Amino acid sequence: MEAIPDVLAPATLGPTRLRNRTIKAATYENMARGGLVTDALIDFHVRHAAGGVGMTTVAYCAVAPEGRTDGEQIVWRPEAAPGLRRLTEAVHAEGAAISAQAGHSGPVADSTKTKVPALGPSGSRSLLSLRKVKAATSADLDRVVQAHGAAARMAVRTGFDAVEIHLGHNYLASSFLSPRLNKRTDSYGGSLANRARLALRIMRAVREAVGDRIAILAKLNMDDGVPGGFWLDEAIIVARWLEREGTVDALEMTAGSSLLNPMYLFKGDAPVREFASVMREPIRTGVKLIGGRFLREYPYQDGYLLEDARQIRAAVDLPMVLLGGITDRRIMDTAMREGFQFVAMGRALLREPTLINRISADPDARSLCNHNNRCMVTIFTGSRCVLVPGPDVESPAGQRASDRPHDAREG
Repeated sequence: MEAIPDVLAPATLGPTRLRNRTIKAATYENMARGGLVTDALIDFHVRHAAGGVGMTTVAYCAVAPEGRTDGEQIVWRPEAAPGLRRLTEAVHAEGAAISAQAGHSGPVADSTKTKVPALGPSGSRSLLSLRKVKAATSADLDRVVQAHGAAARMAVRTGFDAVEIHLGHNYLASSFLSPRLNKRTDSYGGSLANRARLALRIMRAVREAVGDRIAILAKLNMDDGVPGGFWLDEAIIVARWLEREGTVDALEMTAGSSLLNPMYLFKGDAPVREFASVMREPIRTGVKLIGGRFLREYPYQDGYLLEDARQIRAAVDLPMVLLGGITDRRIMDTAMREGFQFVAMGRALLREPTLINRISADPDARSLCNHNNRCMVTIFTGSRCVLVPGPDVESPAGQRASDRPHDAREG
């Protein structure tokens, strides 16, 4: 009988050696400025590296200007290289590995901020920006595929140990997978083989670009959480195709749609009022009136994606990363017993970057995160846990330290 891995012991992910099996999940920091790395972004990931994770993930780095969700995000381009190198070196100095999440946001992009039309599988109007989403042409898709390969090569050159390709949350590749969003009648629409064509092409380009120099992960939706969307039965098939093609070293399964149902991923409280407070008009009024339909509330429990992820686990032999409600040693050990090789943590580490060190010292330690999800709102100004004392955190009397959220947040 095969021994159950120790989640806190060293492990290998593709060609990359990690000091343990815990990964800081890609949680959008919003700490880049002008598409470049800042000291704040470096400090954010150094805190998590010093806190004991095996690998931290930089989110989200766009492969093309129109693939950003906002105008400040890092785009894989030569000007960004020096800062990315500083970032990887700083994380390595703390003994952790570092991964870069790369992708194209597609219809999730806010073209009012990027100043470039958003791309999608079909023409539509974005619920996020109220602007038109342009149906991607074959030339657009060829360019996006090539851009993923170029991004992966740059990740190697700037010292990353892994690259995580975003195939979830109804970003571009995920929107093509979705029958609800993809109404095309060409070779990228209709059958699952056609809808998966873009995702498979992207992963081939990344593998061709990096070979076995760094690890390749794919973040793939299990389901979109909306009627008519991508669903688990199709996710199992796509996972098998990825395994067959040998383009990934590990799968990280996720869920939900940043475009249509974001809370499906997070579970816990839905901070509708807080989201409305940071929106511009007329979106602010719309969120106040019908935000509960968009930000739906789902009950939280530890390991909440495990039940569906088990079905992917049973279908493939690829190493897998369990995401969703990883908060303590108990659920980590459950993941190892269930055949997962790694665990990814988001909100728990945002609340407490030193959590892995604390669990190492005390196996009974539990996360301090209460899943109120108000951290989600801070992605507009710099991700942080609102329960950690600091600028703009509400005092016991309910007063705010300033009118504008400050520094330093998914999972």
